[in-house]
Amino acid sequence: MERLEEARERLKAAQRVAVLTGAGISKPSGIPTFRDVEGLWRDFNPLDYATPEAYARDPQRVWEWYAWRIAKVREARPNPAHRALARLEKEVLGRGGAFLLVTQNVDGLHARAGSRNLVELHGNLLRARCEACGHRFSLPDPFTPPPFCPLCGHRARPDVVWFGEFLPEGAWERAERAFLEADLALVVGTSAEVEPAASLGRIAYASGAYLVEVNPEPTPLTPLAHLALRQGAVEGMAALLGPHLDTKGEAW
Repeated sequence: MERLEEARERLKAAQRVAVLTGAGISKPSGIPTFRDVEGLWRDFNPLDYATPEAYARDPQRVWEWYAWRIAKVREARPNPAHRALARLEKEVLGRGGAFLLVTQNVDGLHARAGSRNLVELHGNLLRARCEACGHRFSLPDPFTPPPFCPLCGHRARPDVVWFGEFLPEGAWERAERAFLEADLALVVGTSAEVEPAASLGRIAYASGAYLVEVNPEPTPLTPLAHLALRQGAVEGMAALLGPHLDTKGEAW
């Protein structure tokens, strides 16, 4: 309890806050995770759907899988943990501080919840990227896979980062800088196993930040955390931001 109170006080006073989120924060919204017992990789081999080679072999098959995932994302709604982070951003910026939310998720729920200082490390399911000219565009609702570029007419691919690909230009540099400079780092709903994102918590810790982890299971980051809440994202954020939550679980 003392550590939780200390974390709350440090969060209230922090001037530079960096947050990393993973699939666990979107699970309460109905978005499947990847690596737990009910995750996507239980039933689907990532080598068949999430690599450049898989797309080159059978782009229609890959697009049909992504269309299924996109439909799930469009049905989902941001949950109280997403909204809490959006309001935390406003709180920190309102007192003249700096805030950055870095997410490994591709579902767009943070933006829909109101987060603005946001880096989507792995792209966004609701966008496509032209294979020829590189133009990024939002996918219409509904759409028939595969989509085609509105500028040049060439086929487009999902605007996500597949295994073996580089992160979006500038995304890692922005994320790394925020965690290097943070006085408080918050890591929510991630296994801390997928690099390079998994290193962000360690970077913040090594730079002297107060480190908080929210995850129902221990992760490689747990031994470093000043506070590790063994809870799901919604429950953990409610515990951390308890003084700022109303009875409906809404932040502030």
